[in-house]
Parts: sequence; structure tokens; C-alpha cells
Amino acid sequence: AAKARERKLSPADFQGGTFTISNLGGIGGTSFTPIVNWPEVAILGMSRSRQQLMIVNGEPQPRLMLPLSLSYDHRVINGADAARFIVKISGLLADPSQLLIES
Repeated sequence: AAKARERKLSPADFQGGTFTISNLGGIGGTSFTPIVNWPEVAILGMSRSRQQLMIVNGEPQPRLMLPLSLSYDHRVINGADAARFIVKISGLLADPSQLLIES
């Protein structure tokens, strides 16, 4: 991460990946469709989060919403599996306590 922040990554540092996470939220992006970088098989795009009113138990409540978009190679990843993945990621972001291991 330090090399990336210092802008000292070499081409070799970009080799061997299968999945990328791209974030345009930091520069104000509200939505985008990320393009898979070959030979990777998928890329998750994150845009700028914002407060939005949602109806919860019949009442409007402000919620922090984070737009996500997943692009993937259908030759490698089944669409239903990709949908389940994005639902799981959304759930974990909505309730990070799910990541805690209970003893």
C-alpha cells in the first residue's frame, strides 16, 4: 500500500491478480461500470456514499448508501453466483459485525 500511495508501483506489481476493487467515490463518482482488466475475471466498482431516506418498518429513516457495481467474465463466473456475491458483500457492508468470529 505504501508503494501505491508513493506512486512507486512497477508493472510487475500489477501482475497476477484475478480481482480488482476500484473506488471512484473519493473523486466524486456517483456511479460507473468498471471494465474487467484481462486476465482478471472480475472487478468491483464503488462510488460515493451518500445519505438516502429508506423505509424501514414503515418509517422513513436516513441510511448511508454505497453504490456498488460488479463486472465479471461470464465465461468464468456464473451470473447467479455473481448476484449472490454482491448480495453478500452488501450485507457485510451494512452490518460489519457479521465479520466478527464468535467463540
